[in-house]
Amino acid sequence: MRMSREEAAKSRVAIVEAAARKFREHGYDGIGIAGLMEAAGRTHGGFYKQFDDKEMLIAEATTEALAGNRAQWRAVLANASGDPVAALRAWYLSPAHVERPADGCAYAALAAEAPRHGEAVRDAFERGLAESIAMLADVSGDREAAIRSIAQMIGTLILARAVATPEFSAEILQSGTSGGLREDRAPDRSGAPIGKADIGSGYRSA
Repeated sequence: MRMSREEAAKSRVAIVEAAARKFREHGYDGIGIAGLMEAAGRTHGGFYKQFDDKEMLIAEATTEALAGNRAQWRAVLANASGDPVAALRAWYLSPAHVERPADGCAYAALAAEAPRHGEAVRDAFERGLAESIAMLADVSGDREAAIRSIAQMIGTLILARAVATPEFSAEILQSGTSGGLREDRAPDRSGAPIGKADIGSGYRSA
């Protein structure tokens, strides 16, 4: 029996929403189409009626996850009683966020995998990140500070999830909540300032 257009649209939404959670939980390559369809309550055979391939679903699910993240951030910023950026940082860098990647930040869970996927996935991250930066810059009045805050929060969360002991994870979260690095330049062991070119010199292609 053929589905109506409305039923097909609802099915697609269900698949994308389930994939947005499962990809954050397992990674893009950590779960297959059968597992994604099962999570959405759909049969494996219905996948290709909705999507050309898994890469198409990855791009749509990434867009969905990032939009959900922005909605959460927007609510925290709007309801902050003091400094909204500090409130966002404290909310984001919580033990609960460490423990629940499926419901959490898609940047922290998936951004490192984006370069191994197609242009559509990277475009989804670029659009999402540009919107996240603009949202935070509207609050802080400083685009560079917004980029720095987002990068620090994401990096802190990734490291807090990576370590084995809860005490170390909590220490990492606390350091991020307190504001992290506040200087754009840091001394090397000789005491001389390190410039941008020095930091990246080890990653230059031959």
